[in-house]
Amino acid sequence: MKQIRWMKFAILLSLFVLTSGRGSKYDCLKMKQTENYSVYNHTLATIIAEYASAVYLTDLTELFTWTCSRCNGLTEGFEIIELIVDVKHCLQAYVGYAKNLNAVIVAFRGTQWNSLQNWVQDLYWTQLDLHYPDMPDAMVHHGFYYAYHNTTVRPAVLNAIRRAKEAHGNIDLLITGHSMGGAMAAFCALDLKISGETGNIQVMTFGQPRIGNAAFASHYIQRVPRTIRVTHEHDIVPHLPPHYHYFSQKTYHHFPREVWIHSIDNGCLIYTLEELCDTSGEDPSCSRSVIGRSIPDHLKYFGLDMGCYDPRTCKIVVDPRLDEFTRRDIDGNTVFSRYPNLIINVNNNNKSTYDYLIS
Repeated sequence: MKQIRWMKFAILLSLFVLTSGRGSKYDCLKMKQTENYSVYNHTLATIIAEYASAVYLTDLTELFTWTCSRCNGLTEGFEIIELIVDVKHCLQAYVGYAKNLNAVIVAFRGTQWNSLQNWVQDLYWTQLDLHYPDMPDAMVHHGFYYAYHNTTVRPAVLNAIRRAKEAHGNIDLLITGHSMGGAMAAFCALDLKISGETGNIQVMTFGQPRIGNAAFASHYIQRVPRTIRVTHEHDIVPHLPPHYHYFSQKTYHHFPREVWIHSIDNGCLIYTLEELCDTSGEDPSCSRSVIGRSIPDHLKYFGLDMGCYDPRTCKIVVDPRLDEFTRRDIDGNTVFSRYPNLIINVNNNNKSTYDYLIS
């Protein structure tokens, strides 16, 4: 009888080992990096969210001179070095210097409001169809990858980062974006690390979709461990493209580390909790614990608008007095560029005036 019990135990143990073996071999790699994960800071998150919100604006004069409606409060005094508008692919980003953080800020715009619903529907069927270069087993979606790597955005962003560091030294890089902009922010940070960037890089995204499989997530977090993905309530986009638990290498998988902002109702009091999730990237007790179907939750983070609600596609407004700071290619893609520490004032006398900031 005793032998039978031991045989049953051995069989159960074998089944447990076999079942565990079906999980991704990259799970253990992720766990080894736990001590290096970024520490979440609420104040920093609210500052970075303001940068992610401002990049959506279409008045490029106000954005370039940092006088826009979202260019104040915690980001007052920010200095844009390059503002990049890829008209052909409807992309926008900027690079600049934040004196209060002593850091270079890189912000990528997400999907425009007028195409958001179609984009969300497409995410349900987005396939893992591209091997990430020089990363064994790592798969991503070509659309996410190409938006950063195969447009005018990448060379302009890298050039602006180089110029910012020449002016301000080897200071920290803070890279952000909302929605599709979050995906581009992650690819940018990974690109910098692979290219040999030696400075500190921190990534904070808002409402970011999944962009690769578990192997990619593991490779990513080893190289860019200071990454925070902020999610909000029932925001639909972090649930897309779908994650299928039983097909670990054939499905999309978030990289860590998630911070889930959600409301708690204890019967007599409703309060907001910013919950730091586990290091798996797919914590079942965080945003995955709810059915994510809300587009309104996607468009508000920390009370800030994440989007621009103009019905026209890729509409931009720019003052011709900024032409001296402008470069355009044959497709109309535009880069507004200035020397670091240069203050630009567009006054009411139809002239662009500028002077150097005295530090």
